[in-house]
Amino acid sequence: MSEDLKPFLHPGPAVQSDDDAVVGFSRRAIDTETRAVEQAILLYYAVRDQVRYNAYDLDISISGLSARRNLELGHGWCVSKAVLLAACCRSIGIPARLGYADVRNHLSTQKMREHMQTDVFYWHGYTSIYLDGRWVKATPAFNLELCHKFRLRPLDFDGQKDSIYHPLDLEGRRHMEYLNERGEYAEPPITQMLETFQLEYPNWHTQQDGIIGDFDTDVSIETAS
Repeated sequence: MSEDLKPFLHPGPAVQSDDDAVVGFSRRAIDTETRAVEQAILLYYAVRDQVRYNAYDLDISISGLSARRNLELGHGWCVSKAVLLAACCRSIGIPARLGYADVRNHLSTQKMREHMQTDVFYWHGYTSIYLDGRWVKATPAFNLELCHKFRLRPLDFDGQKDSIYHPLDLEGRRHMEYLNERGEYAEPPITQMLETFQLEYPNWHTQQDGIIGDFDTDVSIETAS
């Protein structure tokens, strides 16, 4: 194993690849599959669809972003779901790291628009997985049910091509625009993330300034028409 891959195989404070719940979740997802690429694909879909996307629970702390917490809650946002997928990959010996980008995202609710006062999502999270000698991006954030409600193309992953969000939705409307790459890390860069959020979002002051409300209910209201 190349020396530079070792940090992306080891467990960390948030990427808890040695946690019993994470190991169990991973083993159930891959079942009897033994090929690394197929294992990574199965893990991607397990995290994408078994852990719901929730844009309101934005606890930017080690415990708030931890893989185990995602599993216990059954929901997470792009950053925490990327942490979970990285932990799952590492738990079965596949190197994985955390990638971040600033994006203009048109999937939102009224509360999100009021709270953020912008459609730019800073530090959007994805997982970068080392397969067949190279890094491949995977973004497990939006579960299948959410995509159907917002008329989005579900984001698939084949273990070979980067899996990042489509620029347009199924109606041809703007969906996701990638603005700035922020790099890839072994663990979430919490200090940098908090500094950006406090600078760019006027309603953000502490590490737990999420949005009060029920995301699923607000999505149903947003997509009712």
